[in-house]
Amino acid sequence: MNFGKLSGPLLLLFSVFYTAISVAQTEIEEQVYLFSYFTGNGEDGLHLAYSTDGYSYKALNNGASLLSPTVGGDKLMRDPCIIRGGDGLFHMVWTVSWKEKGIGYAYSEDLVNWSEQQFIPVMAHELGARNTWAPEVFYDVDEDLYIIYWSTTIKGLYPETQSQLDDAHNHRQYYVTTKDFKSFSETKLFYEPGFNVIDGTLQKKDGRYYLFVKNETREPAEKNIRIASSNVLTGPYSKAGPPITGDYWAEGPTVTQVDGQWIVYFDKYRKHQMGAVMSPDFNNWTDVSDQVSFPEGTRHGTVFTVDRAFFDDLLLKMK
Repeated sequence: MNFGKLSGPLLLLFSVFYTAISVAQTEIEEQVYLFSYFTGNGEDGLHLAYSTDGYSYKALNNGASLLSPTVGGDKLMRDPCIIRGGDGLFHMVWTVSWKEKGIGYAYSEDLVNWSEQQFIPVMAHELGARNTWAPEVFYDVDEDLYIIYWSTTIKGLYPETQSQLDDAHNHRQYYVTTKDFKSFSETKLFYEPGFNVIDGTLQKKDGRYYLFVKNETREPAEKNIRIASSNVLTGPYSKAGPPITGDYWAEGPTVTQVDGQWIVYFDKYRKHQMGAVMSPDFNNWTDVSDQVSFPEGTRHGTVFTVDRAFFDDLLLKMK
């Protein structure tokens, strides 16, 4: 920009303002999107993909797993959810089994070298619990608190929404909170929307918490993504709104911002492909599935961002 006609304090003011804008634009441009995912049944572990534009994702590590699962009877790593916490570490939770009463947890400084994996028995106290699926972790900066939440079917509960299809699963969402991943609160009910619910993911916007969930109802089939909200992290959350996904079965939503727009990626699991919807405001959604691409075989996971310097170091460590 030409400041030739400006002088003195006015020149200084405009120079500082322009520099601030330039720095902000550089930071936005230097952001890299990472996507954690699994393939197959999750038996080979954690996969990562990256994107510089939020639309086209390419596999890292030549598509090979970066971490093999070691905990749980089935030793699976399905639905890997990774966030960066207040401590600067990457924290990951995942589904370890189709039928066990706990989840997997590990942390890393660089996404390549991981801590010893832990099994957290979040539903061990519940005799009727059949599973512990699709856990996610969310860090609330204002509360300096982590919440881990997942879906579980407990035998005999919520008979009004019970179906014998889908192996008679009838999920509700439950949660624990923690400050350090060493001690945890007692397990409590997180979301009971009046339907079979799974695959929750949280996003905080303008001081309000938005919970994206899959309506897992089988009779009649819903299998779509909806949104509930709350002013409090642990709820109660509102009634779920109308579907934001289309006339296909969708699961595993994950949310980020791309060029000022909110985008939700999800797994079109019957079509064996990923999809996406976009919105400026969480109210009006447009299907942009034809604009996104992911590595072949991608199953749902989590999107998060890192800066370019971190990403460049990550590439070097994978060589």
